[in-house]
Amino acid sequence: MKTFFNLIQEVQKPGLCHRCGGCVTFCTAVNYGALELDKQGSPKYRDIEKCIECGLCYSICPEIEELEEEVKRKLAWSAPMGRVIETTVARAKDEQIRARATDGGVVTALLVHLFDTGKIDGAIVTRPTGRFQRHPTLATSREEILEAAGFYFDMSQGVNQINEEYRTYSSIEEFAPIMQKGLRRVALVGTPCQIQSVRRMELLEIMPSDSIKFCFGLFCSGNFIFGDIQRKKLSDTHNIDWNAVKKLNVKETFRVHSSEGEVKELPLSDLEFMKRYACRFCMDYASEYADISFGGIGADEGWTTVITRTPLGRAVFADARNKLVEDFLVSENAGYASQALSITRVASNDKKQTARKNLKTLGSKGVNVVS
Repeated sequence: MKTFFNLIQEVQKPGLCHRCGGCVTFCTAVNYGALELDKQGSPKYRDIEKCIECGLCYSICPEIEELEEEVKRKLAWSAPMGRVIETTVARAKDEQIRARATDGGVVTALLVHLFDTGKIDGAIVTRPTGRFQRHPTLATSREEILEAAGFYFDMSQGVNQINEEYRTYSSIEEFAPIMQKGLRRVALVGTPCQIQSVRRMELLEIMPSDSIKFCFGLFCSGNFIFGDIQRKKLSDTHNIDWNAVKKLNVKETFRVHSSEGEVKELPLSDLEFMKRYACRFCMDYASEYADISFGGIGADEGWTTVITRTPLGRAVFADARNKLVEDFLVSENAGYASQALSITRVASNDKKQTARKNLKTLGSKGVNVVS
């Protein structure tokens, strides 16, 4: 049976670890306490003597194929980018939510709706801790959910965190309060790798996945380091005054909105130097294992592309429709949703092709990578 030691050899050393936190989350949840996250968010042994070598941390890693086919069958996954029940372009009806949001505010609106109707006790989101910093948190009130609205890269394309310290949604910091408070109905907003890890936990019926009732996935072109050095380089090459930045947005391009109304569009390729190494080998762009996937790509400013993937996701979105969420008017653009889906499929295919190409550079390392 393979253990965390094998994860180090097969995933961490080749640079494939996405730091989703799944292995540490599980180990902590069942009180083994053998693993922890270091300051950079990477899993490591906390106390190797406590490791019982159960192998579950290895099985739930999104970079290991061991449970991949079982997860796909459970979710009725289909090529080319997962199950698609319905695609639409939508936005929050509440103008205050839209004002805080990066795109259409649909994720926030759905979380608020679930909370207001008593379907969740909380949501794992990120809250602002500075102008260019956010921190994952368990929101247990309507106000805390609203405070988490806004840009942190993940809202559109999944560039996680705009500070130098990489943190994840699905880490022990968020799951621990769930268990401590006895919460049994929580929504998770996460990137594809985080959703994949939770789905593997669900398949094995292990804690703390039993508390996660809804998985909201974000379109993800990669996780990027966005520290002082990176911001300076973007400023130098594109003449960006960060003090004048009002809003950041990612659709087909990286958009920088100034307080004076100017919008600069940067090709996403210009952010490539900021991308974390592991993200070069990830093939999931559109959060293919989520209940609902969200992204700015394919939608106009102020709107969100929404893909419902499971019956549960469809039910959630249908219940919020015309209450806290509104669709675009079909009469104004009958092909809008189809166009958004086509654009998303292109982006998904591009990410898969790039990942396959990059995987060839790894050589023979004995690593199983999700295809």
